[in-house]
Amino acid sequence: MLEKILQIPFKIILKLLKLHPITLIWVLKKIMKLHSYCYHLSGELSILYEGGTHPKHKIIKYKEWFVDQINENDSVLDVGCNTGLLAQQLSKKAKFVYGIEIQENLIKKAKKSINEKNIEFICADATTYNFDKMLINCVTLSNVLEHIEFRVDFLKKVIKNIKWLDKSNRKFYIRVPIIEREWIAVYKKQMGLDYRLDPTHYTEYTVTEFYEEMKEAGIEVLNHEIRFGEIFSVCRALT
Repeated sequence: MLEKILQIPFKIILKLLKLHPITLIWVLKKIMKLHSYCYHLSGELSILYEGGTHPKHKIIKYKEWFVDQINENDSVLDVGCNTGLLAQQLSKKAKFVYGIEIQENLIKKAKKSINEKNIEFICADATTYNFDKMLINCVTLSNVLEHIEFRVDFLKKVIKNIKWLDKSNRKFYIRVPIIEREWIAVYKKQMGLDYRLDPTHYTEYTVTEFYEEMKEAGIEVLNHEIRFGEIFSVCRALT
């Protein structure tokens, strides 16, 4: 009933806005900003409703995807491990997992709640950390790469500095958001508005941009799939 009542003044407003293009643009931009705010607010309220866990974890099932990619003999570096939930799942299958995270409070939470013996958590900036003491054959980046400004330089450094167990098969499993998730994100960008899912993102990719960036970093994308507006990719280092 309320929706029908609101439709009447809304139709009148639309007719008036058609006569005033400048006002129309102003209103459109305000509505788009409101759309972004409502998206983030929906996430916060959903976490509250679900008792502290975002429902996207169960819906997207990204942890399960990463676990499916690795082997029992893999030694994994999980970059940007946050509170260690993905690292914990990986440790149930992998031989060993290193989790690196820049935020000290998140690492403290990970160390407090996760006690698996085949996990080592490190509080450090992955873009400057020296990985040469780690024996690794697999790197995971789950919604992390978009938070790094100089991504190509970072990936090249990781490839060069890690002590790879098998240099002929240096595996990367990468999950990143795409701007092509919905038309309104692209339109916001065209309108000069903030289109990002997170204000700390340096980029949100198109599929073409992702492939080009990986190529520049010396990484081959073997295959990818799109899930819920994100690229899930299986890659390997070439250089």
